[in-house]
Amino acid sequence: MKLKITMIATALIMAITNAVYAARGTDGNVSIIYWQAPSILNPYLSSGTKDIESASLVIEPLGRYTETGALVPFLAEEIPTVANGGVSADLTTITWKLQKGLLWSDGTPVTSADVKFSADYCMDPDGGCSQLAKFDGVKSISTPDELTVVVTFKGPMPNPYGPFMGGQTPIIQKAQFENCMGSKAQQCTEQNFNPIGTGPFVVTEFRPNDVIQYKANENYRDSSKPAFATLTFKGGGDATAAGRSVLETGEFDYAWNLQLAPEVIANMEKAGKGVAIAGFGPLVERLEMNMTDPSPSLDADTRSTLKAPHPFLTDINVRKALSMAIDRPLLVEIGYGKAGDVTCDLVPAPDNYAAKNDYCVKQDIAGANALLESAGWKKGADGIRAKDGVRISILYQTSTNAVRQDFQALIKEWWAQIGVETELRNLNASVFFGGDPNSPDTFQKFYADVEMYANTFDGTDPQSYLSMYRCGNEPNPEKGWQGENINRYCDPKYDALLDELARTGDLDKRGEIAITLNNMLTKDSYTIVPLVHRGRVSAHANSLGGVVLNTWDSELWNVADWYRK
Repeated sequence: MKLKITMIATALIMAITNAVYAARGTDGNVSIIYWQAPSILNPYLSSGTKDIESASLVIEPLGRYTETGALVPFLAEEIPTVANGGVSADLTTITWKLQKGLLWSDGTPVTSADVKFSADYCMDPDGGCSQLAKFDGVKSISTPDELTVVVTFKGPMPNPYGPFMGGQTPIIQKAQFENCMGSKAQQCTEQNFNPIGTGPFVVTEFRPNDVIQYKANENYRDSSKPAFATLTFKGGGDATAAGRSVLETGEFDYAWNLQLAPEVIANMEKAGKGVAIAGFGPLVERLEMNMTDPSPSLDADTRSTLKAPHPFLTDINVRKALSMAIDRPLLVEIGYGKAGDVTCDLVPAPDNYAAKNDYCVKQDIAGANALLESAGWKKGADGIRAKDGVRISILYQTSTNAVRQDFQALIKEWWAQIGVETELRNLNASVFFGGDPNSPDTFQKFYADVEMYANTFDGTDPQSYLSMYRCGNEPNPEKGWQGENINRYCDPKYDALLDELARTGDLDKRGEIAITLNNMLTKDSYTIVPLVHRGRVSAHANSLGGVVLNTWDSELWNVADWYRK
């Protein structure tokens, strides 16, 4: 039985809904800790969760997803649908209406020009936008008036909620970013660190990979919110320290992503300072196989790009054998307990899009050895398999985290049993997920053979998530190493199915296509090797009210409603 979400009780929802705030900023300071420290406050230049969520306190989308996956308006008056006329009958356009009177935190009006600019900024071919898949299929964006935005698609778009829905595609101010288009995007440090926004808070100080200080936005659209006058967002450290700071010492009010063994969390809760909360969405811990050569002997323009295929991971037999050797039930047991399930799928939820494959559940060391042997990978005197002078020697990297290092140690041992040499590397999470184009240690550059991390998508439709693996979305030097297709998978048949998904309206058929795409990435190619369907576990102080854990959007999606009990 999966760990239950503890914050969705009807009485609590009613309390949140009916909470009365005397005035903005009357509850002092609220403190949040993410053990992965933000390095930028521009989600268009980073796909790291810690960057997207810390930015969500300041910049907002037109609409968001609730904790149940329902669509709700934020900057928009309402969610456009076919029924209300916001989505055209032929599914080729969606028309958004901004709320009247919205102001940026600098006091200037929010207009449709800002919305259009946000799309133009991301879709600039020289910008290397990390959220480009959200705009997949967009033909044009027009602004009939200052409050109206019309998105026109290249064809029928049954799920038109890619652009401007959820924390990954917020609205940024045109006046602030208009000189930061294309190749200039990475150079705009002031804009990327201190965005002008519409959210409940504004940045007063940003120290990358350390701490962010915020204050209440005086121009926020609800004059009674936020309840807190200031907010401290601390980054760095590890999950253990973050959990203790809320559950044991009470130093912080909210701790994100407590990727800790279940008994560790239970022991922390005994201190009585706070409570752990959890919920299941589509979050999957996985191995990514590098389809390109990460060798340091290659120059930057070639290393880990499509110009150089990987010397042994391009053989599907090697990738499949690596997957077969893994004991996933044991990984779940030691790493997550009831907050995890074995998965063989990249998209494990919602049900309509879940393949529910079970081919990977049982470990098969003997079968993996037989597969490599039959494929010509023979063990040498050192016990390591090789073929045509190429040894299966893997650099396996991930972020620094106790659970992930446990996983690495076990997987290294299982791979040794099939004749694979493995070097382990763990990197500071703030660097690994940071997206700094000058760092060799980002997950986007992928200067390793295999890397492990978890990823998810906002909303309940995986179209834009699956679109990440479209040919052309690969990070490379020309894009400042930004991009979503981390392992450089490229299959024209996959792209054709993405196009079919984009024009398919029937939900059952959409599910069938999405499952086929999932299978192409996983059981048909082993380019992505899923390990654990993870529940998202965080914690908040007993004195913090209004928290509703959301696995379909930013965890900080309703921070404007938080208050001190």
